Amino acid sequence: MKTYTNKLEEVVLNTRELSVSFEFFPPKTDEMEEQLWKAISKLKSLKPNFVSVTYGAGGSTRERTHHTIKRIIDETDLKPASHLTCIAASKEEINEILRNYWKIGVRHIVALRGDMPASSPNYQLRKDGYQYASELVEGIKKIADFEISVAGYPEKHPEAKNIDEDIDYLKRKVDAGASRIITQFFFDADVYFSFVEKCRKRGINVPIVPGILPVTNVKQTKHFAKMCGAKIPKWMDQIFENLDEKQETRHLIAGIVATELCRILHNGGVNDFHFYTLNRAELTSAICHVLGVR
Repeated sequence: MKTYTNKLEEVVLNTRELSVSFEFFPPKTDEMEEQLWKAISKLKSLKPNFVSVTYGAGGSTRERTHHTIKRIIDETDLKPASHLTCIAASKEEINEILRNYWKIGVRHIVALRGDMPASSPNYQLRKDGYQYASELVEGIKKIADFEISVAGYPEKHPEAKNIDEDIDYLKRKVDAGASRIITQFFFDADVYFSFVEKCRKRGINVPIVPGILPVTNVKQTKHFAKMCGAKIPKWMDQIFENLDEKQETRHLIAGIVATELCRILHNGGVNDFHFYTLNRAELTSAICHVLGVR
């Protein structure tokens, strides 16, 4: 008699040692700060490898990012990784931030160039600043021996001519001292595996951690995707159709979709996952539970 393996059973039975990390963004209001800390309190029990806090291009969230990082250090045993962008800042401004981070106990930086201001299409980079993320990585290493993660774009950065050119830029960041690549979100596992293969052929041998975004709001996700060059597959539009007013159903479907993507990646050999939490714990916690991270 032919037997069929239940896919959920595959997730549980094939679980290897998994490592997870979580991304948060600094809150703008007291209410948002309360929501953030509820998420951190719930997710910290999963013992993440690290938690990252975003930093607006040009330092637009600088003080809020610093406040969040400092509170994580003071009130938890989590290892924080601060995002740092170099757009619209001088090298000395960035270096001073790095020295302060090292002083308060930060040992991990997510180094990014940052997005060009949408309101200034002819924006010119500062001559006294770091021009590219690779220069930022090199500069960080001169300040202190930070662990450095950088961004990877499985479907290429919007400003790159093609994926090969983008991987060349990525290699420069790794050669400058980055020890980990965290990808932008994607919804097709084959896109990730193809990206990793291309990176390995170019001699990029550091871990390439997939960034996972559980989708509960397709409109919002389309906005994010447009900014970072990710593609929203047609089936995602279809599967969330007519669910705008049905939040519970949207969340259930979002959990199923993200868990299935993680299952495929895990079966393909991936053991590290980075979750874009949007400062909410429920979906990320549920996905981790199914994967065996409890």
